[in-house]
Amino acid sequence: MSRNRPFTPKVLTANLLRDGDVVYYTESDRWSLNLADAEVLEDEAHAQMRLVEADDPAVVVGVYLADVIRTDSGIAPAHFREDFRAAGPTNYDHGKAHGQRPGSEV
Repeated sequence: MSRNRPFTPKVLTANLLRDGDVVYYTESDRWSLNLADAEVLEDEAHAQMRLVEADDPAVVVGVYLADVIRTDSGIAPAHFREDFRAAGPTNYDHGKAHGQRPGSEV
């Protein structure tokens, strides 16, 4: 992190290894599908410590810190990329969204 900019609120996010779903790390050391459940990290040192603790290659891949903003209704992604990840794909005519499962016939 740059020492020139103040640390902004962040959450830990990753993708589940098994099916690729976007998940968020909670205060109770579990992964949740809901951003609202995520632990909001306000301190850079604590965030880096949680990043190491959350990295479990048997469960998730690509763990990283994502910026969030506080709103009247809770927290929200600070950047479009995270908003897109949280909402899921816009092309629903394939994969799980279309009812197909790996190994199922097309």
